[in-house]
Parts: sequence; C-alpha cells; structure tokens
Amino acid sequence: MDVLKFGGSSMGNTKNITKVINILESYSQKEKVVCIVSAVGGITDKLLTAGELALNKNEDYILEFENIKEIHYTVLSELIPSENEAAKRYLDNELNYLKNLLDGIYLINELTPKTSDKLVSFGELMSSFIITEAIKLRGIDAHRKNAQELIVTNSIFTKADVNYLATNKNIQDFFKSNSHALTILPGFVSKSNIGEITTLGRGGSDFTASIIAAALKVKQLEIWTDVSGMYTANPKLVKQASPIEELSYQEAMELSHFGAKVLFPPTIQPALDSEIPILIKNTLKPNEKGTLIKTESGTDSKKKSVSGISSVDNIALLTLQGNGMIGIPGFSKRLFEVLALEKINIIFITQASSEHSICFGISENDAELAATAVDEEFEYEISTRKIRPVTVEKDMSIVALVGDNMKNHQGISGKMFSALGKNNINVRAIAQGASEKNISAVIFKKDVKKALNSLHESFFEVKTKQLNVFITGVGNVGERLLAQIHQQNKFLKKELHINLRVIGISNSKKMYFDEDGIHLENWKELLSSGESASLDGFLEKTNVLNKRNSIFIDITASEAVSDMYADYLKRSISVIACNKIACSSDFKNYKNLKDLSKKYNASFLFETNVGAGLPIIDTLNNLVASGDKITSIQAVLSGSLNFVFNNFSSETKFYDVVKEAQAEGFTEPDPRIDLSGVDVARKILILARESGYEMNLEDITNKSFLTKANLKSDTVDDFFETLVHDEKHFQDLFASAQKNNSQLKYVAQFNLRKTSVGLEEIPQGHPFYNLEGKDNIVMFYSQRYPEQPIIVKGAGAGADVTASGLFADIIRVSNR
Repeated sequence: MDVLKFGGSSMGNTKNITKVINILESYSQKEKVVCIVSAVGGITDKLLTAGELALNKNEDYILEFENIKEIHYTVLSELIPSENEAAKRYLDNELNYLKNLLDGIYLINELTPKTSDKLVSFGELMSSFIITEAIKLRGIDAHRKNAQELIVTNSIFTKADVNYLATNKNIQDFFKSNSHALTILPGFVSKSNIGEITTLGRGGSDFTASIIAAALKVKQLEIWTDVSGMYTANPKLVKQASPIEELSYQEAMELSHFGAKVLFPPTIQPALDSEIPILIKNTLKPNEKGTLIKTESGTDSKKKSVSGISSVDNIALLTLQGNGMIGIPGFSKRLFEVLALEKINIIFITQASSEHSICFGISENDAELAATAVDEEFEYEISTRKIRPVTVEKDMSIVALVGDNMKNHQGISGKMFSALGKNNINVRAIAQGASEKNISAVIFKKDVKKALNSLHESFFEVKTKQLNVFITGVGNVGERLLAQIHQQNKFLKKELHINLRVIGISNSKKMYFDEDGIHLENWKELLSSGESASLDGFLEKTNVLNKRNSIFIDITASEAVSDMYADYLKRSISVIACNKIACSSDFKNYKNLKDLSKKYNASFLFETNVGAGLPIIDTLNNLVASGDKITSIQAVLSGSLNFVFNNFSSETKFYDVVKEAQAEGFTEPDPRIDLSGVDVARKILILARESGYEMNLEDITNKSFLTKANLKSDTVDDFFETLVHDEKHFQDLFASAQKNNSQLKYVAQFNLRKTSVGLEEIPQGHPFYNLEGKDNIVMFYSQRYPEQPIIVKGAGAGADVTASGLFADIIRVSNR
C-alpha cells in the first residue's frame, strides 16, 4: 500500500490538481493507494481572514466568503462536468454551512478556538470531495473517507494531541475492510473523543499522512509538494541551493524546525517511531528524485559535514541578566515555567557559563506577553536590583547549520562564524547542543539572505566564490574595466572559480543597480535609464542590497568619493581605489582606513594608485611582509610626464605634446595635476607609507619645472595659454639636457633623510635613461637589496593597463 500526501501548493489550482490526479492514477494501477490532501492553495488563510473580519464586525467577511466560494466553484467546474449535480449540491451545502458559521461569528462577536477549528476544517473537507469526484470520472475505483472519523484527539483546539491508541485502531479496522483501489482523506482535520471538530495545527496534513502511514506500517510515506525535496538552503533566497538526496530523521527534524517549509515538524515523529522512510517529491516535476528521509544517518565519509542550512524569521531575542543570578538555583526553572504557563514556545536557548544571563528566542508575536510575564515573575529581584528587567530585541532571525556528520568534525563552528564575520553579519547569540547536529546563531533579520548565501557558499560551493561589485566612475577607465569583466567572466568561473557580478554602476549623473547582476552587453543604455546619482544614495543602495563579498570600486579623482571609504569599510565592504586622494591625505585618515580594513575584515586595495597596472605596491607589500626594510626608493612614477618628455624636443612644442598626452588619456582631465608634480608626490608618499614610514604630503620637497604663470593659472584653458607663452622656458630645459648628453625625467626619491620629486637630467647608463613612452620604473633598495635593487618596470599610464590593475585587485579580494 502507498501513502501519498499532497499539500496546498499541489492543490493550488486546476492545473496542479490535474497533475495530482495523473500521479494518483499512475500509482493506483500498481497497488492500493491512500491519498491525503490539503485545502486548495491559500484557502485556510482566507478562512481565517474571513473569521477575523466577522469577529471585528467588518462586513468585508462576506466578500472574503464570496472569494472562497468562487475559487471552489471554478475548480469544480473545470474538473467536473456541469451535469454532475450531486457534486454541486454537496458543495452548495458545505458553503451554506460555512456562510452560516461566519454570520454567527459576526452576530455574536465571538470566535473561540473551538469555532476556529470548525471554520478552517471546511478547506480540506471540500478539496478532498472535489478531487475524489474528479478522479472517479477517469474510471478509477476511488473513495473518500473523512479523516475526522479515524483520528481521535483531546479537546485542545487549533493544535490537538492525538490519541494514538484509539486512532490506530480506527485506521487499521477501516483499511482491513476497505477494498477500494484509491482512498482519499482530508488532512489536518480530526475529532475529539467526545465528537468535537478539532485540527492538528497548521501543516497538519503532513501529520495526518504520517499517522496513517505509521498505523498501516507501510514501506514508505510520500509527501508531494512544489519543490523537489528538502534543499541545502531555501531556494527562494539561495539560487545555488540544490535538493538533498538523503537525510536522517534527526536532520530532517532540525531543518524543518528551523524553517524548512517542506515538512511540518511533528510530521516526522510517527514515521520515525515506526522507522518508515519519508520521500519528498515534486508534484510539478514528478520524475525528479526528491529527498529520502530515513533512519540511517548516512555518516559515511562521502557525505558532507553539513547537510543543510535553514532559517526562521520573526524572532524576538529576550535576555534575563544580573549578578543576582550567579550561583542561585531555580532561576531557569522559574523562567521557563512562566513561559510555559503562557503557552509560549521557546525556539532558542543559551546561557552564559558564568550564570550571569539567560538568553532565549521566541516568536516575535509573543515578545510583549513574554516580557510582561517574566518581569512580573521576577518583580522582587528586579526591584532589589539583583537582576535587570528583561530586554527584548526584535527583527531577528535564526540561521542554523544542520548535519549528522558535524559531530566531532573540527572547524565547523569556526568556518561558520568566519563566513558570517567576513560579511559584517553580527551574531547576537549562539547555541550548539551536545549532539553537535545543529549550530544556531541569532542575527538581524535584514542579514538573513546574505547569511544564507555566505554559509551556502562556504559549505556547498567551495569551488565558486561570488563577488558583488559596485563601481563609481564609469568613464574611460571604468568602461575598460567593465569590458574586461565581461570578457573574462567565463574564464573566471572555469579557471579561478569566481562568479564576478557587477551589481551597481554610477557616473556623475546617473546610477543603476541590478541585484542579480547587470547585463554588461548594454550597460550604457541601462545606466542612462537609471536614477539620479548621489554618493549617499549609492552607499545606501549598496547597504540595502546587503550582498555578500561586496566590493566598492572608486575610479574617480573625487575627494568627496574618497571621503566615503570609511563608510563602506565599516559595513565590511571591500574598497578598491584608483583614486589617490585617500591614501595621500592626512596620515591619520590613511591609518584609519587601514585600521578599519583590519577591524571589519574588508580589503582596502589601491594598486593602481602607483604605476597603473604594474605590481609596484604588491611587490613592496611582499618585501615588508617578509621582514625586509625599505631604505630608499628611486622612481619615475608618472607615465604622463614620461610620455611628455619622451616626445618633447627642439622640433616640437611643449604645448602640443601636453595636448596629445591629454587626448590619449595619459594625464588627468586637468593636466596641471600631473605637470605640477602633485600626482607624483602623492605616489611616492603612498610608497613611503606602505614601506612603514609616517609621512604627509607637506614633508615632500616638490621641485617644480613649471613657470610661475603656469602654476598660477586659474583654469585648464588658462594653463594651456601659459604653456604657449612660456615655450622658451621648456626649450631651455631640453637644450640643457641635450648639452649634458642626458634625458629629462621626472624623478621621485625617498630615503631616510629626504623625500623629493622634480625634473632631473638623467645621464647615459642610468636605469632611467632609456625609459620609453609612458613607462614607469621603480627601484626598491632595502636591507636585503642594498646595492642591486628590485626593479619594477612597465607601462604606467593608460586606460587599459589601469583597468587591468583594478581587475587584479578584484582577484586579490577573492583570494583573501
């Protein structure tokens, strides 16, 4: 005999009910089938809503009733021909009875738990009748049996306790004499031992099926729903979640307790007691394997240490604490007794080993009642200041790791809290039982999606790490970076196991976001349709989206953007900066950003601040990390200035060469930043700081080669006019170098005595002499390399190489 249960999602509409009928027809051709059905999808909630409206004297209960009536008549007419008057008469009678019940609630202004059970029982009674009549039309020997005639309970309404002795006898006696190929029963409903209508609690149709299966000692119970089994995490929140092939009873119990909606937790107990496997199947995809729940824990070496990740929302965290609790017996007993008297279910408990506090999680709906009851119970201790009034924190959730193989498996807790910590998910309380099959953490509700995805990535997606990128400044360099990300996306997934998604982009006018990842083929069109850009708005949106492994990339030259870095780092959002302002600002600000990066476990990377895509800072950091000490640095750090002086001669005009460098994108939009030496000064300052030296920009001697008129120009246009006027000055500089058989190079130098930047005549034979085009070169002298320095050389300017440097920093974040 097969026992199958179909839930509300399977009974959601005519299309789904037809799939149910197809499955039942297939099964009944092989052997006898018992089928338990829920109400038509959403009907139980509608019945409760109608009851509440009637209770509150709101005549909209009539509209809700009419909606319920229309839904059932629609299903009936689509499944059963109109000439079937007997079916319509039955439905008319039931709906009339329901309307009279609602009218009664409205008139007497009372809705007791007993009446509520009678009210919600209509859903299953009507759905079971309709599907039975529909399947009979296919020529199947089907019979409907009212489960209220089989399942006996006490008189605790809305969640009655089952009298298994009487119930099992009723079930076994009925099926001994039942010869029908298919028997359909309404789930959820029952009767007390004195004949009152009761229910088994929300989700009780699963419970009904488990009771029937256990009483008949069948080989397997099948629960059919709208998903293909129990998943490694909630697939609505974690897209990468996948069905779990096998679970033990205990694992399934833990997962269902902590929010896995596929099973109603008490369902498992009757099947567990009788050691009956439970198979979770998908009505919409009946050929998929599903999840098998059985006695064996499956703790073999092939099974993952964690079987699944679950969560439960709308939790309130209550804390009772005080020095007066220490060493005093009875506090816990009194606390839990008062909660039990108020029928408040405790979902989560933890107590400090010092006995200074007890922390427990309950449904948010019970928070105020619980707080009042606890404070009244401990009124004397609170008045004498032995303990404090109970504190209540709302908008919380619980996330839980579940798995039989977690026991004695080292590092699970560390891995869990490391994944949460890296993503700035604050853990308010922790609990782990001695069985080690569950590790639970209370977090803020707003962080649930990020927490589940972070944990799922850590425990089930070790091969792929998702990075979520937010980019401000999608001009020349930003455009090249987006092109590189788009081009390399498949390579990153296949070779480096990185799923890199661009979630937000912004320029000075517009910003655009897509939490599933922006389609980079047409990002310009999408950005143009976005909302008005603002720095605070971009930060707020990034914060609201709350993505794991988030990275903010600044490709501007804006001081206002650099001032936002701390706000991102404090949210554990990594910062990658092409902008040099922050790292060359006051040392206290630079140090604060570095400290925030460590404190909030968020990377702060700025390789492109010096040398564009060259690994200059990375090389320096590796030297320092290995214990070496930098003694001096000599460098040509401006690709734009190197381009200018490599192309300037007695045959050219300085103005023309600078214009060309600006047009090629080798200088900042304002070339005065490059030519004044400020940009180079910032770069050598950053290298000095990364070498471990405390220094500010004013400590650097800037020997400018520009004229007073150049330096005093108010605008970029004025600056270019002064270049034309002062051409002789620049020709004199070139002529002097030629006379001395030297090349003009803008050199930055750092040592323990002095740091300076300025134009120098470089003689033949010097490493800088043959530096071509827009190349940069840096020579690091250290205690280990006192005479022959480490040299890094290559293209130090240009949109493509700068974008590649930013890309390299993204990869560094993924490897942290």
